[in-house]
Amino acid sequence: MNQNRFTGWSIWDKRNDLDNTNYPGVYAIRISQKSLAGRKFSWHKEIVYIGMTNAITGLRGRLKAFDDTIGGKSVRHGGGDRFKFQHQNYDEVVEKLYVSVARFKADVTSKTPKNLRVMGDVARFEFQCLAKYVESYGELPEFNDMQKSKKHSLTYGRNNL
Repeated sequence: MNQNRFTGWSIWDKRNDLDNTNYPGVYAIRISQKSLAGRKFSWHKEIVYIGMTNAITGLRGRLKAFDDTIGGKSVRHGGGDRFKFQHQNYDEVVEKLYVSVARFKADVTSKTPKNLRVMGDVARFEFQCLAKYVESYGELPEFNDMQKSKKHSLTYGRNNL
């Protein structure tokens, strides 16, 4: 598992400062009581979600969808919806939220064999990351586990965001 592919940890509010987030990729979200800003990525039980995107909006768009969901603006991210069920106070949790990304340079609008392979690499890398986490901690990250984590929108309704 190539953990060196990930950037250092960034405080959630500074996620848009990460370079090349217009590309597809994999991201890890972690909650920590102590500052991780700028620290090298490492596997830790505090990682609460691992996700990926091959969307045109890239990592930046997918992280915005997560933020919009946990911030109560809309429900555009399933993992974010499960996260919001446990962490309903956005202002409180966002101060402890960190993200690290692994970018894959590809043009997701191009269906060339090269770009299609890179998009497949993104999906494969996400599953490799999930497998690494399960090997290390015996279970999926909390908000990747759809059996254990409830969705805020299904419990409180979409009108209670």
